[in-house]
Amino acid sequence: MNEFLQSIIDRDPAAKSKLSLILTYPGVKAVFFHKIANFFYLAKFDLVARFISQFSRFLTGIEIHPGAKIGKNLFIDHGMGVVIGETSEIGNNVTIYHMVTLGGISPSINSDNQRQVKRHPTLMENVVVGSGAQILGPVIIGKNAKVGANAVVTKNVPENAVMIGIPAKNVGTTSGEFKPYAVTEDSKKDN
Repeated sequence: MNEFLQSIIDRDPAAKSKLSLILTYPGVKAVFFHKIANFFYLAKFDLVARFISQFSRFLTGIEIHPGAKIGKNLFIDHGMGVVIGETSEIGNNVTIYHMVTLGGISPSINSDNQRQVKRHPTLMENVVVGSGAQILGPVIIGKNAKVGANAVVTKNVPENAVMIGIPAKNVGTTSGEFKPYAVTEDSKKDN
């Protein structure tokens, strides 16, 4: 827990103390409740798991399906409106801003064919996803990649890429060093 809270302080200039993170950051609460919901999901107590995840959504505005796999030190900054789908996988030290969706692309018709199938994104280590971004389908976002605000990603993203636009396009590379908000002036190049 100490490492998790310190990782947020290291990435958020507004973070003042570990106690304030625990008491006031919805992303911290959502990750905590996800750990509990995921435990019940893996134990095949689906209804209990979903109840916990929906309670967390009610408290935080962040919806994380109990089946999502989350690595260490996920930081959901602000958080309102974040949706993380059932087969999403999130690596270590990932930062996600508000209104982000890690969703599927298939319509809800013929749902039986979509059960037990990977249909949500995988975010590798140190990915930063800007506010409002939509990452859709079973795509892989490579290590250290940055996805800019409101980008729509439907294809795999290489390591260290900087993705912006609709549909998202690779506009440069990043050093892998954490920079808030996913895309900064020094990480873009002219197209």
